[in-house]
Amino acid sequence: MNRVEFLDHAEKFLIQQAELYGAEFYSETTVAAKTNTTNYPTLAQFHDAIKDCQKCRLARGRTNFVFGVGNPSAKLLCIGEAPGYEEDKRGEPFVGEAGQLLNRMLAAIEFSRDEVYIGNIIKCRPPNNRDPEADEIAECLPYLKQQIAMINPKLILALGRIAAQSLLGSTESLSRLRKQVHRVGEIQMVVTYHPAALLRNQHWKREAWQDMKMLRRLYDQEVGDKPVVDLDKRS
Repeated sequence: MNRVEFLDHAEKFLIQQAELYGAEFYSETTVAAKTNTTNYPTLAQFHDAIKDCQKCRLARGRTNFVFGVGNPSAKLLCIGEAPGYEEDKRGEPFVGEAGQLLNRMLAAIEFSRDEVYIGNIIKCRPPNNRDPEADEIAECLPYLKQQIAMINPKLILALGRIAAQSLLGSTESLSRLRKQVHRVGEIQMVVTYHPAALLRNQHWKREAWQDMKMLRRLYDQEVGDKPVVDLDKRS
């Protein structure tokens, strides 16, 4: 499947889901129906229940099932696209060079890695780090939705186009999804570039910083449990 065919397939999938479920597509009830995972009181138990998943072709090539990591009561949830080589090797999201950049992005707005929760749309590495395909997202997304329901964060940071589109059921471009506040159910969400894209395109970092400042200001407005910081004085 080439990129044009993938995008066409993905768009048809998202449109179909929106038609089927409408505003309820991402509701807790729909997620529970898709995953049948409502009886796991902790993330650790949920992990143990799904870590041997064989629902899609990606299971055959994985080294590790990359469930997610961080504070199970996090108020900020960071969601990327898919595990890469280092993540697949170690079984933890965002541990390579892109993960180091994500740590710095969070630190710039006074968040440490251990106080947030970090995950991906899909939990197994696609071959050669290709984009996940629509059917792979469809199989894995309910797991993430259950995690979101269990963590119940105040805010979500979507890292990259595929994460944002998958969470929103949208086919809008990243440029159109950025610079505004979205909702995933009752949870507000900010969209920015994936750290891996920022490593390849340094000139996007200034725009990403604007997104991170918007995220922190929204956090202060909605949660307000961190010391006041003047982000405009930072570059």
